[in-house]
Amino acid sequence: MGIFSKIKEGLSKTKNSFNEKLDSVIKAFRTVDEDLFEELEEVLIMSDIGVNTSMEIIERLRDTVLTKNIKEPETVKNELHEILVNILTEGTDSKIETQGTPAVIMVIGVNGVGKTTSIGKIAANYKKQGKSVVLAAADTFRAGAIEQLEVWADRAGADIIKQQEGSDPAAVIFDAVNYAKNKKADILLCDTAGRLHNKKNLMEELKKIYKILDRELPNSSKEVLLVLDATTGQNAVMQAKLFKEAADITGIVLTKLDGTAKGGIVFAIKNEYDIPVKLIGVGEGIDDLMEFEAEDFVDAILETEENA
Repeated sequence: MGIFSKIKEGLSKTKNSFNEKLDSVIKAFRTVDEDLFEELEEVLIMSDIGVNTSMEIIERLRDTVLTKNIKEPETVKNELHEILVNILTEGTDSKIETQGTPAVIMVIGVNGVGKTTSIGKIAANYKKQGKSVVLAAADTFRAGAIEQLEVWADRAGADIIKQQEGSDPAAVIFDAVNYAKNKKADILLCDTAGRLHNKKNLMEELKKIYKILDRELPNSSKEVLLVLDATTGQNAVMQAKLFKEAADITGIVLTKLDGTAKGGIVFAIKNEYDIPVKLIGVGEGIDDLMEFEAEDFVDAILETEENA
């Protein structure tokens, strides 16, 4: 199956919900008027795009309709497509930076969102590209986290640096950095904690880790990826807000998109918190965590005459 076909299939629940609601609204109107805009705004809000982002999208749509003197409701859908793509691409890059040897990718997220699985899949993707990968098991306080990461390191064919459960996460990162430097590894992938119930502790822990990384790897890019579970909808949007307050998040890994119709949260997260989605999970397989492409994503959930 091609990459776009896989994305389209993985997003079918979101597409079926979002696209069908839009079509039923558009077909009910013969002219473009304020009632149409209000109905469209309601569809966007009901599709987990969020109130603020939905209002902004409709405002942009009104301006476009006025500027282009659009009269046909069917044409509105094409313009909506463009606006959605623009929201996802404005101002930020969805590509993961991998500069330096090793490039650093830190991954955080609360229990149950698929963090360790995502790390394993990221490692496997880089190994497939011929890169050497070192995993740092720095989520040392969650029971079973180290063992779970070991299983994924073995599956992906990556090295793993670990200490005992309860060890200082910064000490694990320090060991992993030295190991990765000696090995001249391409990627250092760090599993770090996500205990949001005590944000101050999380911030202090991350501060110590950042300090080590900045001192030991001054010329390496440092991504901080937050893993969110798409099935939790607006709760995932709230997690993005809280984590952004605690850490310098550079991107989102959005998991379990294949299991939900709530893919609209991508727009809310990007628009309201200016955090780009960088990877999306559209299936259970090791190859089903994919780079996020805004145009492909919008094409997969919104069928217009151009992409039908």
